[in-house]
Amino acid sequence: MPRAHSLAAIAATVVAAALAVACAGPDRSPTSPPSDAASSATATDRVDSRSATLFGRHHVMMIADQFNNRVIEVDETGEIRWHFGNGPRDVTAASIIGVNDAQPVGDLVLMAGTGAPPGTEPLCPQGCADNRVLLVNRSGHIVWQYGTFGVTGAGPNQLSSPVQATFLPNGHVLITDQGNQRIIEVNRHHHIVWQYGQTGVAGIGAGQLNNPNSAELLENGHILIADENNNRAIEVTRHHTIVATFTGGGTLSGVAFASRLPNGHTLITDSNNNRVVELDSHDHIVWSYATNTQTGSNANPLPTRALRLANGLTLISDQFNDRVIFVNHAGRIVGQFGTLDVPGFGTDDTRPGLNAPYDAKIVGDFTGITAPVPDGDHDGDDPR
Repeated sequence: MPRAHSLAAIAATVVAAALAVACAGPDRSPTSPPSDAASSATATDRVDSRSATLFGRHHVMMIADQFNNRVIEVDETGEIRWHFGNGPRDVTAASIIGVNDAQPVGDLVLMAGTGAPPGTEPLCPQGCADNRVLLVNRSGHIVWQYGTFGVTGAGPNQLSSPVQATFLPNGHVLITDQGNQRIIEVNRHHHIVWQYGQTGVAGIGAGQLNNPNSAELLENGHILIADENNNRAIEVTRHHTIVATFTGGGTLSGVAFASRLPNGHTLITDSNNNRVVELDSHDHIVWSYATNTQTGSNANPLPTRALRLANGLTLISDQFNDRVIFVNHAGRIVGQFGTLDVPGFGTDDTRPGLNAPYDAKIVGDFTGITAPVPDGDHDGDDPR
């Protein structure tokens, strides 16, 4: 493994760039690079070049292709322009296993190696641990990481099924350490400087979480947490006070992701209900979209991430439908990447194929989520 760089250098890279994203579902084995027609690009399973407006003014989409053990960047024509990870059946530290989240950080990519659940990887049928959050450069070299490959724990530099990582403006990394029932903020020296959740204890009591699945820093300094198995999203202060709770009037089940929209509403991926909902400040559902109603859909696709883009479309990681979709406000799919309910890989840069994609983002569009642009030293640990 290459020698790790400090987050100081990494944050400097982000500044320069500024100036110039585990839910185990049905058992499935990884798909080898196929030769069958199922993964071939067609007008219905790829981002068509005529649909460049899907990306807004940006040009690249980043996808955490979970069971293909890779992160890919896809342009408006549907071509894969960059990837990290060696694909299915590579369960070594040189790849990334069961990637659940990927976020562009300037010229680097932050990603969460959650690990493969039992039944998804033949090389380790009881499951494969990864347990790392990585910063990777465009040459595919790991320049910083938190967590130890293959080690599940809660000690120094250890994680248990990290499902999401957010690069903060102060140069720290906010990690959703799902198996340890906590959200932790880690500095460049691998020190935990803030935590919400009681390590190793699942609950709904004061300061407790149950299978947290994401955490985002809000503009007011609070943290918005998707508390998955407590069926809620909560907004907490740095002093661990819950100031808002979202349950969709008690209807949410399996809250996989939450983000705060520019209009003040909260967009939530209601995974067990196979839908995305937008809630107002009073916890009322003002918009929703179900991902399992299309003919040919998996009955329970368990969508994992949904982002409202700057152009008004909603980008949904439709996990076990093996696709990423763009949905307009009228609830119509206006673009997609991947083949509906057909896991695949693709043998060249123009053949899409996804296997349980967990996260997708438009590179450069941080609508509703934390933009990783350093804004100075907040705690005496200057990242620059």
